[in-house]
Amino acid sequence: MKKLQYNSPVILTFFLLSLGVLLLDWITGGWTTLHAFCVYRSSLADPLFYVRLFGHVLGHADFDHFLGNMLLLLVIGPPLEEKYGSLLAGILLTAGVSGILQCVFFPGSALLGASGIVFMLIMLASLAGMKDGRIPLTLILAAVLYLGQEVYAMVA
Repeated sequence: MKKLQYNSPVILTFFLLSLGVLLLDWITGGWTTLHAFCVYRSSLADPLFYVRLFGHVLGHADFDHFLGNMLLLLVIGPPLEEKYGSLLAGILLTAGVSGILQCVFFPGSALLGASGIVFMLIMLASLAGMKDGRIPLTLILAAVLYLGQEVYAMVA
């Protein structure tokens, strides 16, 4: 009998943490997601601001939102983690930058979900095809389509 392998530690841990946050959201009636797992402009003196700044990527609005992000994360992430090693620094950088941008440019709204992480993984996967310094057309198309989809979802 074959044994299960925890083949992609960062991606699988991210998935399990996000699932745990989703369960906490359900148990607390949304309190934990609102107060710890979505980022919005608030006082820098609030210690939870810093938790939200990075933790918002673990929160999701509902199960459909969770599935949409996690399916892409679980398909794209493991081969990248195998090729490049730990993706933790990229995840933390993406979470921090997207959290700061949200607070600066969209002060009246909140952000949650792993869409930024998924976008980072898509861009990293597209860059893997880069040769001789030439930018792959797939990179540009993936960026335009993914960002267009995200903007449309915000506006609609």
